[in-house]
Amino acid sequence: MTKWILVLLSVTVLSAASPDPKTEKEVLAAMEAYKQAMMKKDAAALSKILSDDLTYTHSSNLHQDKAAVLASLTGNTVVEAIDFKDLKIRIYGNTAVVNGDVDFRNNAAGKVTVSKLNVLHVLVKGPQGWQLVARQATRYPDPAAAGKK
Repeated sequence: MTKWILVLLSVTVLSAASPDPKTEKEVLAAMEAYKQAMMKKDAAALSKILSDDLTYTHSSNLHQDKAAVLASLTGNTVVEAIDFKDLKIRIYGNTAVVNGDVDFRNNAAGKVTVSKLNVLHVLVKGPQGWQLVARQATRYPDPAAAGKK
């Protein structure tokens, strides 16, 4: 009996991590809406995508809540591009875990920087649709600086 319970639990856990195509498209659409709102500095659109209890952690270890992320849109830095690469989506009920590589190209007063990151996004589906509740970014080491000490 214990053997069958373990088999059933294993099948349940494995199937939970495989999103159906419709759900995966919804999550990718939310990620695209987040990207567009960041690049356009559209606080109204971004506010709909960000959960009220957001935890947003930058690769610099800066931690922000929803209000701080929205306030940062008024700064002089312009997000010129956000390129998602190799995103992996896992769905657990009404929770989506999205991770992959992301290149951010920022322009601050004419100085362009590109950050190559690995980012973990956690979204939850509620009455407003899929919303970002957590983000954790890790910066890849600069290969040009690897040989310098």
